[in-house]
Order: sequence, then C-alpha cells, then structure tokens
Amino acid sequence: MPPETTATPAQDVIHNIGYRPYTGPRLGRAYARRSLWSQSLRGAYGLGRSAKSKVLPMTLFAVMCVPAAIIVAVAITTKMDELPVEYTRYAILLQAVVGLYLAAQAPQAVSRDLRFRTVPLYFSRPVERVDYVLAKYAALASAVFLLTAAPLLILYVGALLAKLDFAAQTKAFAQGLVSVALLSLLFAGLGLVVAALTPRRGFGVAAVIAVLTISYGAVSTVQGIAYARDNTDVIGWLGLFSPITLIDGVQTAFLDATSSFPGAHGPGAGAGVVYLLVVLSLIAGSYALLMRRYRKAGL
Repeated sequence: MPPETTATPAQDVIHNIGYRPYTGPRLGRAYARRSLWSQSLRGAYGLGRSAKSKVLPMTLFAVMCVPAAIIVAVAITTKMDELPVEYTRYAILLQAVVGLYLAAQAPQAVSRDLRFRTVPLYFSRPVERVDYVLAKYAALASAVFLLTAAPLLILYVGALLAKLDFAAQTKAFAQGLVSVALLSLLFAGLGLVVAALTPRRGFGVAAVIAVLTISYGAVSTVQGIAYARDNTDVIGWLGLFSPITLIDGVQTAFLDATSSFPGAHGPGAGAGVVYLLVVLSLIAGSYALLMRRYRKAGL
C-alpha cells in the first residue's frame, strides 16, 4: 500500500494594498466647469500643448498688437492731438486676423472631442451638458476678447503717455471694450456652432472662414452697389446680414463710432436697436444650437 500523505490545508491570506476611502473636499460641478474653461482657454493659445500649437495663435496675437504699438509710437513721436484710429474701429480694420484666429481655434475647442468621441468621458466628472457648453463658449469668447482687447490697451496706455485728454481717452477705451466684448461673444458662438457640425478640424476651419468671409464680402458688395446708385437708405439695413457689420452697426448707433459702411451711412438709434436685438438673438441662438448639438453627441 502506498504511504498515506497528509494534505496541507490552504491558508487564507488578506493582502492590504492600501485602498482608502476619499475623505477630501468634493469640489463639484463649479470647479469642474472652471477647470474646463481654463484648460480650453489655455489651449486656445497653445499653452500646455506642443510648441507647434503655439505658433499660429501667438503669431496672430502679435499681428493684432504690433500695429497698435506702431500707432502709439507715431502718436508720441509726432505729438498728435488724437489717435489716428478709433478704439472701436481697430478690430473692424483687423477683422481678417480675428476671423483667421477664430477659424483656427473654434475647431480646436470642439472638433477633437467629437472626432475622438471623448465627449462622454466628461461624464466621469460631475459635468453636465450645460457645463460643457458654457465652459467651451466662455473659453473661446475669452480668447477672442484677449486678442481684440490687448491692442486697445496698448492704444490707451500710449494715448496717456502721449498726454492726450484722460477723460476722452478713458471713455473711448471703455466704448472699445464694450464693442470687442460683443464681437467676442458673437464670433465665439457662431464659430463654435459651425465647428461643432463636423468632427474634422480641416472642414471646420474652412467652414468658419467661409461663413465670415462670404457673408462680409456679399454685404459689402451689395452696400457698394447701393451707394453707387445713391440708394443710401438700404445700406444700413444690409449690415444685418454679416457678423462684422452687425458689430459695426451696434457701435455706430450706441458707442459713438464712425461707421465703416460706404459713405459712413451707418444705422441710427432706431435701427441700432434692431442691430442689437439681432446680435443678442444670434448669441442666444448659438448657445441653444450648441446645447442641441451636444444632446446628440452624448451629453
């Protein structure tokens, strides 16, 4: 008979791998919303990303600021009595730069999340659809505001160094800030809506450029024809059909700006109310469309 073997009973071992319950503060949705806003704003200027991502936004920022610095230098050197460019006119004159910046950064803000299907992952944090949309909208609007307000600050500081009238310059500077704030909200909303329609960044860039360029080109052309035919009454109303002319009309009516329309035939106070209502409606409509878009995207 084979020898009997005694089986060694298995020993139960408990391994302590250090799991501990989280006892820290619960920061909640507000913190997550602020974090998403700050990261999106940093990303709009390439901060926290590769050096290649910084080239275009920083170059466009410099392009916006350099003419203001040159204007200031000339004003101080020649001892001008006033700045050659109004604060409210600066962004209108450099609208191509603003449009290019928007076309580059609006798809960067939303298209990649859609393309790589990372939008639902935001639900791993206490973020709801309204938080995501508000954060992205506020981030891009803040980025455009920085782009357009920085040169105005340079002009204002330069005007004070040139010893121009403090009260007049402060009032004009404040009017310029109101103008670019409206422009930032309007452009950011339209840019995000267009960019969110496609997960392809290249298509988003082309679409944003097309919306801004074609609308402005068409309105300007028709306004020029109306001015050549001495039909000046219709010039002001035509400005309702382009984002940049909408801002031009609002600041002409309410911010003492000189109109860029042919013959300076900008809208008066009555038509200016219509301009303002259209701008506010487009801002609210852009937000509503973004909410609807991200309802389908998983938020």
